[in-house]
Amino acid sequence: MVKELFLFVSFIMIIYIDLMQKNNKYLKVISKIEKIRSKNNVNWMDILRLAFKLDPIAASKIMKKINHDDKEITKLLSKLAE
Repeated sequence: MVKELFLFVSFIMIIYIDLMQKNNKYLKVISKIEKIRSKNNVNWMDILRLAFKLDPIAASKIMKKINHDDKEITKLLSKLAE
């Protein structure tokens, strides 16, 4: 009985360690994505500033379109999160 219990606990520990290693791989990828996105956000803001400096009216119209599309994307994403 003790031997079977030991084998069962060992099996559970192996599964747990395997899952943790997989989770760590995912977390590493997520961290890389986060770093890239942070750089990209800076680039995005630089483009936004430039657009509003050069032609604020046209930039505003484009931003309204982007905002509208983002709202549609948000609605679709909320359906996936249900």
